[in-house]
Amino acid sequence: MDFTPTQEQDEARALAARIFGDLATPERLAGCGTGGDPELWKALCGAGLVAAVEELGLLGLVLLLEEQGRTTAQVPYAATCVHGLLALTAHGTPEQRDRLLPGIGDGSVVVSGALRAQGGVRASSRGELTGTVPVVPWLREATHVLVADVRRRLWLAPLGEGTTVTPVELTAPWSAGRLTLEGARAERLGGERDPADPHAYADHLATARVAFAGLQAGVCAGSLARAVAHVNGREQFGRPLATRQAVQLRAADAHLDTEAIRVTAYEAAWRRDAGLPYATHALTAAWWASEAGMRVVHAGQHLHGGAGADLDHPVHRHFLWGRQLDAYLGCGAEVLQELGESIANGE
Repeated sequence: MDFTPTQEQDEARALAARIFGDLATPERLAGCGTGGDPELWKALCGAGLVAAVEELGLLGLVLLLEEQGRTTAQVPYAATCVHGLLALTAHGTPEQRDRLLPGIGDGSVVVSGALRAQGGVRASSRGELTGTVPVVPWLREATHVLVADVRRRLWLAPLGEGTTVTPVELTAPWSAGRLTLEGARAERLGGERDPADPHAYADHLATARVAFAGLQAGVCAGSLARAVAHVNGREQFGRPLATRQAVQLRAADAHLDTEAIRVTAYEAAWRRDAGLPYATHALTAAWWASEAGMRVVHAGQHLHGGAGADLDHPVHRHFLWGRQLDAYLGCGAEVLQELGESIANGE
């Protein structure tokens, strides 16, 4: 295993860090409310940081999503890159890629993903989708949605006729919506494969888990960085809080948890890019992101003391994002059960 970024990945990460750092400031984020930031999205697409993911691979995307997580920037970056660009690159037909990838790259096509259709989406023989998905992150910003039906087939549907989007507010400000499909026209991702073959769905679900685990690593790193800055600058009885052993131990535990999320996400992403089996590694990364992520964002808030209880404090955004990612990835017990069953079945 070699997680060392390539020169291209390093340069893309540095560019992403600069754009997110310049534009995703606490003041701008507060002004966005629960919606997205069109100016930031335009800047990311204009810099080529969406289109570049096709060449950077999943590991490159994880590195870029870490930078988004550090600032909790309100753009559909993870959703579009995962459910749009990487899904089409891995499982789309040449015609689908030629038609849709340019729009995804320039930001005119924004894709969200409804992978786990709790309500049960059904597809007719004519490619018309019917059903309801209660919560889809970034749906209000999207032009298309990637939908999994009850037979685990993937469909790409434009939002418009036959689709209804009802705003839903989540813990984190992810422009979510309730998706109602009433005979919505959609195209099968990859064309007409064997309908009993779940490979595309399983592979894409694993890819999404790794990417959002990388996003959680960034959220945790940002939370911890704010906490460290606070305890170093805050004095109590004439000494910085950072000199207290209890504070040091809490921060050290949070650091180790953050590194565990990062390294498991890196390993799963590297294996995917290398063409190696990575489904169990994706579940491992998702488990660490869920379980350890919750511990880290709670620690970040607690280390701020009374300031951490302020809903307008920047660290509270990391707390909200960490909790939302825990719910999105699946709670730790749920992911752990799936991982155990996968290992027991020899997958």
